[in-house]
Amino acid sequence: MTKIPELLAPAGSIDMLQTAFNFGADAIYAGQPRYSLRVRNNDFGKIEVLKQGIDTAHDLGKKFYLVSNLLPHGAKTRTYIKDMSPVVALKPDALIMSDPGLIMMAREAWPEMPIHLSVQANTVNGASAKFWRSVGISRVILSRELSFDEIEEVRQDCPEMELEVFVHGALCIAYSGRCLLSGYMSHRDSNQGACTNACRWDYKVKPAKETASGDVVLIQEGKRPDDLMPMEEDEHGTYIMNSKDLRAVEHIERLTAMGVDSFKIEGRTKSPYYVARTCQSYRTAINDAVQGKPFNTALLGNLEGLANRGYTDGFYERHHDKEYQLYMRGYSLSGRSLYVGETLEIDPASGRVKIDVKNRFSVGDKLEIIEPQGNQDLILESMWNMKGESIQVAPGSGHFVWAQLPLTSKHAYIARYTNEPAKVEASSCCNGQESCSVD
Repeated sequence: MTKIPELLAPAGSIDMLQTAFNFGADAIYAGQPRYSLRVRNNDFGKIEVLKQGIDTAHDLGKKFYLVSNLLPHGAKTRTYIKDMSPVVALKPDALIMSDPGLIMMAREAWPEMPIHLSVQANTVNGASAKFWRSVGISRVILSRELSFDEIEEVRQDCPEMELEVFVHGALCIAYSGRCLLSGYMSHRDSNQGACTNACRWDYKVKPAKETASGDVVLIQEGKRPDDLMPMEEDEHGTYIMNSKDLRAVEHIERLTAMGVDSFKIEGRTKSPYYVARTCQSYRTAINDAVQGKPFNTALLGNLEGLANRGYTDGFYERHHDKEYQLYMRGYSLSGRSLYVGETLEIDPASGRVKIDVKNRFSVGDKLEIIEPQGNQDLILESMWNMKGESIQVAPGSGHFVWAQLPLTSKHAYIARYTNEPAKVEASSCCNGQESCSVD
C-alpha cells in the first residue's frame, strides 16, 4: 500500500490551528517569535496560547511543530536554552531549526526532542541529508530549488531520512529564502525574523519603452536577446520583484509515489479561509493519490480563488511546453470562486444563518458552502439584513446578513462562483471520515 504523506499546515493562531485540523491537516507549524523568521501576527508567542495549541493538537491525535529557524547573532545564542526550556517542556512534536550552533545546543539540552531541518539550511543533495541524519536530525525540509529528479535522488541516497517539501504558498525571490533585500532597503533583517517583504512591494519604473505589440519592456536577459520580458502596471504600480506563488497540487501523485513524507503549505500570516481552502484541496489530492485515483482538476479552480500573484509549480518541472500551460490555465479558471463570507450562528427559530460578509454577493449568485464534512453548491434565493428586512445585495466587508443555508454545522465559509464550476467527483471529507484517515 502507498504510504500516506503528512499534510502540514501553517498556523499563526488557535483559530487557524483548529481550521487546519478541521479541514484535513495532520500537523501544523507555528513560530516562537524571538527565534523564528515570523515575528509578527503570531499568537503563539504567549506561553498559555502555545500550551493550548499543543494540547489541542495532541487531544486530536495531531502534531504541533514549533519553528525555531532563526540564523542568530551571538546575543540570541546565549539566551536560547533559557528562553526555550519552558516551551520545550510543553512537548511540541518537533523543533524546526536551521542554525548548526543552535541545533548542537538543542541536542545537548533536550536529547529526546525531534529536530526537523528548516528549508533555510538549503539541503539540496543526499550527502547533506546523510550528514544531518548523523547529527540527530529526523527530517529535512528540502530546498525549493529542487526538481522532481533531484528530490528522488535525495530519497534514494538517504532512504532513512524523512523528507518534507513545500507544495503551496509564497516563494521568496532568493536562494531558499536567504535574502538580504529587506535588511538593505529598510534595515530589517529577514534572516533575523524581521522581513518587510520588500521584494513584494509595488515599484514604479519610468520612463518605460513600449514595443510595437504594446508591451512595456523592462528587461532583457543577455543570453536570450530576443526574449523580451514585459512589465504590466496598474494604478497601484507594478510588482517588479514578485515571484508567482507556488502551487503543486497537480504533482501530489508523483511526489507521493517517490516517497515524500510531508507536504507543507506556506502562510502563517494568512487567513483561516486560506488554510481551510488549501488544506481541503491538498487533503483531497493526497487521498486520491494514495487510492490510485486520477488527479481531480477541479482542485485547480478551488485554489485559483485565493489571493495570489499567479501560480507556478516552481522548480519541480524546469520547462513546460505551451500546450501544458494552456491545459493548466483552462482548468485553473474553471470553477474559480471568491471568498464572500463566514457563517457565525444559526437562529434556532427561523433556521436562518448569520453571515459575516467579506466581499459583495447577491441574491441569485451561485455559492459554495465550504465545510469540513463536505462542500455544497446552491443558488442564493433570499437574504435579510439585521433588521429582518429582505435585501438583494450584501455590500461587502463590515456588514452582516441573514440567509437560508443548508449547514451541517454552525461554522462554514462561503465562496461565490465567478464562472461555471468544474465537475467534482465527490466532496472532500476531512473531519473524522474513514477516507480521510492518515494515522
